[in-house]
Amino acid sequence: MNHTELAFPTETAFENNIEVSEETSSPDVVRRIGKLIIGNCVEVMRGWPEGAIDLTVTSPPYDKLRDYNGYEFPFEEIANELYRVTADGGVVVWVVGDRINGGRSLTSFRQAIYFQEIGFAAHDVMIYQKKNTPFMRSNAYTNAYEMMFVLSKGKPKTFNALKEPTRRHGMELLTHNKLPDGINKKKRGELKKEKTRTNIWPYAVGLGGTTRDRIAFQHPAVFPEKLAYEHIYSWSNPGDMVLDPMCGSGTTGKMALLNDRDFKGIDISAEYIEIARERLTQCDLEVAVEHA
Repeated sequence: MNHTELAFPTETAFENNIEVSEETSSPDVVRRIGKLIIGNCVEVMRGWPEGAIDLTVTSPPYDKLRDYNGYEFPFEEIANELYRVTADGGVVVWVVGDRINGGRSLTSFRQAIYFQEIGFAAHDVMIYQKKNTPFMRSNAYTNAYEMMFVLSKGKPKTFNALKEPTRRHGMELLTHNKLPDGINKKKRGELKKEKTRTNIWPYAVGLGGTTRDRIAFQHPAVFPEKLAYEHIYSWSNPGDMVLDPMCGSGTTGKMALLNDRDFKGIDISAEYIEIARERLTQCDLEVAVEHA
């Protein structure tokens, strides 16, 4: 399976029809079996060898904004184990926001700095823009984003760039080699028909935007399927191992398995693992559940 031929390869296809591509469902393609593990993610990861994971896509609980069945969140222990189990050239996508209560907590930035201190490179700082957020503030602009920290263990070994059409293309004078004097230097060059997208990614949220899987909303915090898909496309290839150490309703697992990746998901809540299992099963994906 070529990495350019994944399920949901375009925005139109994703928004209009959530189904597996013909190639993904072909009998010639190895059918991936996901693994859902009930347990403390720190303890589970400690049992794995170093470098076992190619890509992690996760949205952890932060600032106690939600009640995740009363479970705690030992951030530093999780970060340390993520670094150990991430393969050289592997990536962790950490989707996180901040509590706003008398000012921003800035928890997201503190976490990013800690990741950097233990050895990760802050490969990119991306923005998850929420198109239809309902949360208004009386004395500030409406908060409509979360951070997506792209953390790499060394230089990323995979980057499949998402492209978008340019407004114009062809030969023209292009700015190049701008020096500290601020003077624009130009030379004739070609504007391509496509360009790599920016690092601000907008998504609709809620039923129909985040997902059409109603069962997913039995979990208190669900991030968009398309967000998971686009990071999986960008930072991994078919056959790679994808992890979500706080897998909740199973969004990362669904997108990984639909696109020919192996997947491991961990959650300390048996209730959330059951939500994820039922959701993936409803999508005709094979998944095994085990207790740590």
